[in-house]
Amino acid sequence: MRQILLASLFLLLVCFAVFGQQTPTQPQALTFYYDYHVNPGKEEEFMNLIKTVGAPVRDKLMADGVILAWGMETPILRYPGGTTNLIWFTVANMEGVDKVLTAMEAQQARLEAEAKASKSKPPSERLRETVDMSKTRDWLTVDLVAQFGPNPAPGVLPVTRYNFIKVKPGKGADYRRTWEKYNKPIFDKLVTDGVILAFGLATESLKTDGDFTHFVWLATANMAGLDKIGAAVAADRARRTEDERNSIQQAFGDATEPDKARSIVTRSRIFRMAAK
Repeated sequence: MRQILLASLFLLLVCFAVFGQQTPTQPQALTFYYDYHVNPGKEEEFMNLIKTVGAPVRDKLMADGVILAWGMETPILRYPGGTTNLIWFTVANMEGVDKVLTAMEAQQARLEAEAKASKSKPPSERLRETVDMSKTRDWLTVDLVAQFGPNPAPGVLPVTRYNFIKVKPGKGADYRRTWEKYNKPIFDKLVTDGVILAFGLATESLKTDGDFTHFVWLATANMAGLDKIGAAVAADRARRTEDERNSIQQAFGDATEPDKARSIVTRSRIFRMAAK
């Protein structure tokens, strides 16, 4: 199973990927996403499966320093056949991915054996009844740029906006340079001001999807933070001359396919992060 997952990893979204700002010379943390479609009426059972199957493994590995953070999120906008729940974990490297998947396999095997011995319903059967496995996808992402403020206060369940962008072939460096010049300083200040908890510019570590090439994630303590981000970006552009605004628009337009841009916003239902 682990080999199949590693061969089919693909992207969607995240969140708090590493601690502190990354530079090109630093190891870049990886975030693994499980993208689920939970069947109607099975939300409580899905949460029970998380608590009894996956959470003990992820909590133990976070205590051991393998997992940096993990959580479960739900999109605020629903659509037919769309994702209903995202489970994610962040590790330092591919060795960490392997340790998590190996530990999950061992946990599943143990629980299956216990269920067989007690003649109860095994976790695998419960999962098949709870989620539409034909719509399950996995993603492995890496942050190219990331910045983090202090750990959220206890009990805070972050809201995260993901902006998906398709960069034109050969324009990746141009897009990143433009993004870092015009957008990153705005987000840096909002981290300093406590509006943004963390943000990043990311891409798939293993490329599996052609709809986008990059995504920007912005995590805030609540939905009001998203309003403040929008206002800050608008204020930055408003203070510039018309020529500057046109130049910025042209730079992003030259590097990307604007009609392919998409966004989602998620609410965290579970959020756990190792102490700094």
